[in-house]
Parts: sequence; C-alpha cells; structure tokens
Amino acid sequence: MRALVQRVLTSKVVVNNQEVSSIDKGLLVFLGVEKGDNETQAEYLARKVSNLRIFEDDLGKMNLSVQEIKGSILVVSQFTLAGDTGRGNRPGFENAAEPQEANRLYEYFNDCLRKHQLPVKTGIFQADMKVHLINDGPVTFLLEKK
Repeated sequence: MRALVQRVLTSKVVVNNQEVSSIDKGLLVFLGVEKGDNETQAEYLARKVSNLRIFEDDLGKMNLSVQEIKGSILVVSQFTLAGDTGRGNRPGFENAAEPQEANRLYEYFNDCLRKHQLPVKTGIFQADMKVHLINDGPVTFLLEKK
C-alpha cells in the first residue's frame, strides 16, 4: 500500500464538471492499494499520515502534524501508484488490487483516519477525477507499508 502525501493550502476534486470534495489547509493523500494489502497496512499508514510532522511551527521547522494545525485530509484513490514501470515504457498494473478489494481498503483507510479525529473528505472511487491543488512548499512524501 502506498500513500503519496502532499501538504496543501487548498485542494478539490471535480467529477463531470462538479466539485465533489474540497479542503483548505491540510493534506492531499493519493492512496494506491496493491494485491495482498490488508487492514494492518491501512492502519499503519493512517497513523503515519495523521502524525506526520510536516507543517511548520513558529520557528519555521517542520514540527507539527495535520492534527496539531487542525487541518483536513482529502483522500483520492489512485491505482496508478501500484504501477510497475520497471519494464519498457508502458506501465503494468498487475500489482494493483482488484477494484472491490481496493475500494474496501480505501474506505477502511479513510475510517482509520477519522478515528484520529480528523476531518476526511474523499474523491469518488473509480471515477475520472480532476484533482486541483496548491502544494504548500512544495512538500510531498511517499509512504509505503509492505
């Protein structure tokens, strides 16, 4: 399971020219679920995302979590994070979880974040989404749990 985490000033998801979710200051998380992923990995990544200290304190150091700044999280399912680009120029997606299982773990991950008392918004699973963001920094981290 992979989570691409971006610190944002604002972010929104648009589907069919309609805004479906938006947040102000917080985190945009793209979540990729692979075959064999499970609840333990989702719990670990949710805990890591909730506590990741990537917001600046009064001294300008990355020392505060999204919880501490009272930010929000926007989670977007992104199966391309499970893509394999090691062979040739066309990515392979053999490692991506089947849609039903990927959606189940995506929803479970979101529920785990909510247990950390965080406001969580989401995209629409398997929809053609347009994701708008203003990356703050830019600050981006790739988190993985195998």
